[in-house]
Amino acid sequence: MLKYLDTNLSADERAQDLVSHMTLEEKASQLRYDAPAIERLGVPKYTWWNEALHGVAREGTATVFPQAIALAAIFDEGYLKKIAGIIATEGRAKYNANVRSEDRDIYKGLTFWSPNVNIFRDPRWGRGHETYGEDPYLTSRLGVAFIKGLQGEGKYLKGAACAKHFAVHSGPEAIRHEFNAEVSQKDLWETYLPAFEACVKEGKVEAVMGAYNRTNGEPCCGSKTLLKDILRDRWGFDGHVTSDCWAIADFHMHHHVTATPTESAAMALKNGCNLNCGNIYLYLLAAYKEGLVTEEDITNSAVQLMKTRIKLGMFDGHIEYDDIPYEVNDCKEHRAVSLEAAHKSMVLLKNSGLLPLDREKMKSVAVIGPNADNQLMLKGNYFGTASEYVTILEGIREAVADDVRLYYSEGCHMFKEKIGDWSDPDDRLSEVRAIAENSDVIVLCLGMDSEIEGEQGDASNAAAAGDKNSLDLPGRQQKLLETVVATDKPVVLVLGVGSALAINYAQEHCAAILNAWYPGSLGGRAVADILFGKVSPGGKLPVTFYKSIEELPDFTDYSMKSRTYRYLESEPLYPFGYGLTYSATVLSDLKAAVDGKKGQPLKISVTIANTGSYEVEEVIQCYIKDIESPFAVRNHSLCAFKRVALLKGESREVTLEIQPAVFEVVNQQGERVAGSGRYCIYVGTSQPDARSVELTGQKPLEFMYNLV
Repeated sequence: MLKYLDTNLSADERAQDLVSHMTLEEKASQLRYDAPAIERLGVPKYTWWNEALHGVAREGTATVFPQAIALAAIFDEGYLKKIAGIIATEGRAKYNANVRSEDRDIYKGLTFWSPNVNIFRDPRWGRGHETYGEDPYLTSRLGVAFIKGLQGEGKYLKGAACAKHFAVHSGPEAIRHEFNAEVSQKDLWETYLPAFEACVKEGKVEAVMGAYNRTNGEPCCGSKTLLKDILRDRWGFDGHVTSDCWAIADFHMHHHVTATPTESAAMALKNGCNLNCGNIYLYLLAAYKEGLVTEEDITNSAVQLMKTRIKLGMFDGHIEYDDIPYEVNDCKEHRAVSLEAAHKSMVLLKNSGLLPLDREKMKSVAVIGPNADNQLMLKGNYFGTASEYVTILEGIREAVADDVRLYYSEGCHMFKEKIGDWSDPDDRLSEVRAIAENSDVIVLCLGMDSEIEGEQGDASNAAAAGDKNSLDLPGRQQKLLETVVATDKPVVLVLGVGSALAINYAQEHCAAILNAWYPGSLGGRAVADILFGKVSPGGKLPVTFYKSIEELPDFTDYSMKSRTYRYLESEPLYPFGYGLTYSATVLSDLKAAVDGKKGQPLKISVTIANTGSYEVEEVIQCYIKDIESPFAVRNHSLCAFKRVALLKGESREVTLEIQPAVFEVVNQQGERVAGSGRYCIYVGTSQPDARSVELTGQKPLEFMYNLV
């Protein structure tokens, strides 16, 4: 028996032995995402590329959970870990079936290139809805939770997670292959790196993906600073690094830091990129012959990759996950969790008493808008194929009584000026007026989908390559909104979005606004459940909704000044952390030490009471403000949170813990140093900013805390 088959040895020892039996050519071949078989050693073909952002993607039937930004709005680490565990279960089920059929094609493996833990610093970025929002702390906690759920806690990895895109990456999409993100050391370590550091150190993520762009002059997939100095040497990362797809070709084609594919392959490999998604590592042997890389360089990367495959149990015969049956894919139980996740994620932005709707008093309802019956809006991007989809129109149809008349009109196209070539831009508005006038209430479904905001090459928004040039409602949607409002009928605006829009007019004129995000395959049913009071909304915004695009710095400016709630200098439309429920909740009896010692956590307890008439889930949020340090962020920062379920009239004492690192600040050199020792701690169900207080009518509890 070859030594690498001995399960009593460590994964590293086994990988070292396996690679020692390979020729140079064989080792180099294993560094490609489509690695060929080495039959004489019993190494089957393996394709590394698979996706699992919010469900197993691009490989047939799978549960389609709400998009990542929606999962972030739940503010619940344990729940996201549960969802990631389900995704891993379905991934294993598919893998088991594929292996039995000798199908080892793309999207058939166990190495999932998720989660995306980039910081959503600018609402114009088309891929922002793949992330967990704008806050480094929230992104860190949720990234770690997803990784732990996906990788499991067994002897073997259930799946191999990949934190992407390392490290300073958030648009513009149109120039991502050539762009140089210039960032200060303070912003780098205060905002862009913390989530990756947590994924590596706490989450034990198995893989990290480099980004397309350059960071401070170095291409991310060949950056000595990022991949060697920080990731390996400083953080002790022991997994493998993969390039984004065809990113290494950008070295010579767009970044012009090398002259040839051979030089690009050498630069990436020498600086720590183990796996190439693309074809540039076909030039590794040429790089070896030219003396640009050594056999040891190739060997080291091959060992890292084989170690991952060994951790996944690919050479060990029967393992603990091999009995997971194919039938679990998109099963009834998993779909129930997807529906529940959609319930939990939706954010009630406004309610003037209209919601929940009383179906017993309702005789007619109009469901209007391009997102009313839009299946794509449910999916986001990087999705699988669900066995059932329920649009908002279908969900409301299921929910209303048989004697309720339901009217429907698309109203306008999602983003085009005309629905058809022969039509007038406003040709549906007369229909909209007619059904609105005959309805008791209007559910207006506006927003976007992944054809408007998404990844370059995937979105149909060619003018901005998937990004947004504006924070306004797309196309004719604003005109549709104004037309509906002019009927003087009560309007519930349901937004299907993955990012912030400046919906100032809607805030002023609509009776209620529900942000449904991209809510997964059963999202329409979830919307109806919330509108009719079966479930109370309980999501919180993981991003800031700005009042105007004029409040934002230039899209290409990676400085955090005036960006996100931590640095914002103007009043937002809807703040980070904001979201209403159907019941009032009250916080009281705050207990915490006022003095503490450096290096020790701070424990806080608070009582939360549901004083309303609905069962709710509320998110208790803690924010910290360093009072005196010149290196503190401008405003305040999230430092702890906990989601709590409350029955009608129930009161619960909740404990939260603030970790010692929270009391540190980052200086201009990017060094984490002790803060001033004087802090204001806020405990509430939203931020402590004036706009949150105005919208919620509640001011967080607060106290001063001193470190000695």
